[in-house]
Amino acid sequence: MQAFLRELWWFGIKQAWACLFGALLLAAILVTAFWYPFTSLARYDFLFLYAIGIQVLLLSLRLESPREAVVILVFHVVATIMELFKTSTAIGSWHYPESYQIGIAGVPLFAGFMYSAVGSYIARISRLLDFRFSHYPPMWTTVVLVMLIYANFFTHHYTIDLRWGLVLATFVMFGRCQVYFRPKDVYHHMSLVVGWFLVAFFIWIAENLGTFGGIWLYPDQSESWRMVSASKLNAWYLLMLLSFVLVTLVHPPRHFAGGAVESGGSENNDADN
Repeated sequence: MQAFLRELWWFGIKQAWACLFGALLLAAILVTAFWYPFTSLARYDFLFLYAIGIQVLLLSLRLESPREAVVILVFHVVATIMELFKTSTAIGSWHYPESYQIGIAGVPLFAGFMYSAVGSYIARISRLLDFRFSHYPPMWTTVVLVMLIYANFFTHHYTIDLRWGLVLATFVMFGRCQVYFRPKDVYHHMSLVVGWFLVAFFIWIAENLGTFGGIWLYPDQSESWRMVSASKLNAWYLLMLLSFVLVTLVHPPRHFAGGAVESGGSENNDADN
């Protein structure tokens, strides 16, 4: 029991540490929703500069590697392009109700950092828990899958929505895949698909907090705040998978073989040591 509690303690600590970027950003969103003293600087612009500061701090303290920062930047760009489409007048999936100077069309540039927080978490937790995998599909198939996922975020507005088919495809491709993680001394494992759904659930909780803080609003929240529909979980699941595959371009999946690394490079978590 003592060993189990020690592993559980370290699992919780490392999870919290991996969420550092997202937690700091969400805290700023909630605090500034109720207290914002800078009359000469729009709240969205402040959040953009604040997020930049966090990113610089993580890099300077070596809590994030330059290669990871590049992948997170790519995810930021990819997400911002999607935001521009989703917030356009023709689509109107959600909107940003406040004014800003640092932005493009209907999207304040800080918005991409909310997606980057997901990428930052995945990159850091992969190292902190020393992820290994069994039955991981070929990399090229995962890249093709997330390209289809990303395309569907746009095309489903004009043609058939393939999201449930894509969710099913993740079960087919990753159904046998187990992720092995080491909180302290011992490797544990769980279904990778289950792990993704758990992450998507916590992102959905963060989304509810973000909309409660008025950062962005869905059409049914324009008059008064209400919880985000649980149907958004599948969208977050698929978008989180996109982030996960982008991170694997920096940290290629390593095969678990009784604690030994069969491929994939160094065992050192150098950016967090």
